[in-house]
Amino acid sequence: MSILIDRNTRVMTQGITGKTGAFHTRLCRDYANGKACFVAGVNPNKAGENFEGIPIYGSVKEAKAQTGATVSVIYVPPPFAAAAIDEAVDAGLDLVICITEGVPVRDMIATRHRMRGKKTLLVGPNCPGVITPDEIKIGIMPGHIHKKGRIGVVSRSGTLTYEAVGQLMDLGLGQSTCVGIGGDPVNGLKHIDVMKLFNDDPDTDAVIMVGEIGGEDEETCARWIKGNMKKPVIGFIAGVTAPPGKRMGHAGAIISGGKGTAQEKLAVMEESGIKVTRNPSEMGKLLKSVL
Repeated sequence: MSILIDRNTRVMTQGITGKTGAFHTRLCRDYANGKACFVAGVNPNKAGENFEGIPIYGSVKEAKAQTGATVSVIYVPPPFAAAAIDEAVDAGLDLVICITEGVPVRDMIATRHRMRGKKTLLVGPNCPGVITPDEIKIGIMPGHIHKKGRIGVVSRSGTLTYEAVGQLMDLGLGQSTCVGIGGDPVNGLKHIDVMKLFNDDPDTDAVIMVGEIGGEDEETCARWIKGNMKKPVIGFIAGVTAPPGKRMGHAGAIISGGKGTAQEKLAVMEESGIKVTRNPSEMGKLLKSVL
């Protein structure tokens, strides 16, 4: 079992003919069951054509009707990415994974408002995507560093997702599903949403949770874990303390009024029973120690 995606998932790529969309769709198609999973592309200007055998449709709604795809991955440029999410939500897809970095915050605020009451789940934007090892990968993560196992990974940081996975692999520990939720200030699934899915997944034994400075999402998740999580969780927070109101890195993490620091997040996580490390090179070892 896995969360969000598996070998039976059917995927369309919005932005399949762009350089980035074409490159990563090809890699995803060639990973595990990708040839069966990636069934459509969407580009209103190239409807009726195909990308290396994958048919291209003029709209998400048409692609869904013709192929049965219920998941979309988005590589559309930043000015148009939110509109691409809107189209997928309006078509009633189950899941949208937006890889695009630099989506305007104002656009995402409007999109999140539009998503209220809709069934579609959103991962991202500005994320590496989701992978269920040896079954399907949707995104930009290197597939070869993963293998099937029983450890869940949820992370705001793309590179630290890869680091955590690399350490698990060195210890012979595979992953059930790895979810890169992205670090933008307005996004889709939060740590707590993914943690609930891992908690209910019978094939996930423990979870690595990687956060970043800024906001309170990690603290909210930690407090939920304290009262509800049945499985061990280990945590790490990326980033260092910055002056109040200063922006840190591409994630757009903002520390304001002393809130959202790495130290504060780690303290709440420890109080909630999460085993934490302040050294990113020890994530794998710490996880193995709690199994």
